Amino acid sequence: MKLVPLFLAGAIALSGCHREELSKPLIAIIVPSQDNPYFKAEGDAAAARAQQLGYRTRIDAHNDDAYRQDNLIDAAIASGAKAIVLDNAGSESSISAVRRAKAEGIAVFLIDREIQVTGVANAQIIADNHQGSRIVAEEFARATKEGEYAELLGRESDTNAQIRTKGFHEILDTAPQLKLVAAQSANWSQAEAFQKTETILQAHAKLAGIIAGNDTMALGAAAAVKSSGRKGIVVTGFDGSPDAATAIRSGELQATSLQPAVVISRLAVDEADRFLKTGSTGKLEKQIIPCDLVTRANVDDYRDFEKIR
Repeated sequence: MKLVPLFLAGAIALSGCHREELSKPLIAIIVPSQDNPYFKAEGDAAAARAQQLGYRTRIDAHNDDAYRQDNLIDAAIASGAKAIVLDNAGSESSISAVRRAKAEGIAVFLIDREIQVTGVANAQIIADNHQGSRIVAEEFARATKEGEYAELLGRESDTNAQIRTKGFHEILDTAPQLKLVAAQSANWSQAEAFQKTETILQAHAKLAGIIAGNDTMALGAAAAVKSSGRKGIVVTGFDGSPDAATAIRSGELQATSLQPAVVISRLAVDEADRFLKTGSTGKLEKQIIPCDLVTRANVDDYRDFEKIR
């Protein structure tokens, strides 16, 4: 009997595995960034669920660039993807890209950010940013009690930034003991939040609190407060990131509003799987998932954007 060299046997086996993997239907997962922990968590959760269900996956990031998003949608179409899970690059600028994918017969499931039309995506599954902003604003008002406060806003063109600031002010504007003295966009950036907080602290010696539109900015603000040596300034965030949880445990942050990124990503993949097998998700297109308030009292109940107990 002729013996097959070991390396050749291995190569044949690997080739077989590769063919088997390529035979699986593809779900393309497109998120804003793979560096930001929130977006990485949603991409990883979607991929893990899809692979459990027998799909192969590809994760890409558009970096909030609508042009790059268009190219990634085109790549998904060219690759024969059966479904796309998308955290989009803009509520208006993403509509045509979603339409193009649908026209090619690809089911599209939006997560985290909605678009301004219905009947185009198969599902839009988003965190309840309005409810989430109200619960963290209530905690901010309770902890701050009275005095001057500042707000750090996200990128002004982002729908979620607009919804969150609206929710904050529905609560804080009814608290006469709190006075807003500064409101600036830090564009979701930790470094920018640090710099802007330094300036705000220099201008307002009696500042009692800083409410931020996401955890990244809140962590930048908390670092600036710590660097200044000022004490007793309440800082809150939004997202429920692992870094924010650590800061809550140490007392640097008061609270955050956790967006259930993992739950939303799994739901999107489950509905994609159901749609591909039955032709229907069985759900309404727009699905709003509530946020959770995370404080020092319950922070250990959460890990990696997910409630674990």
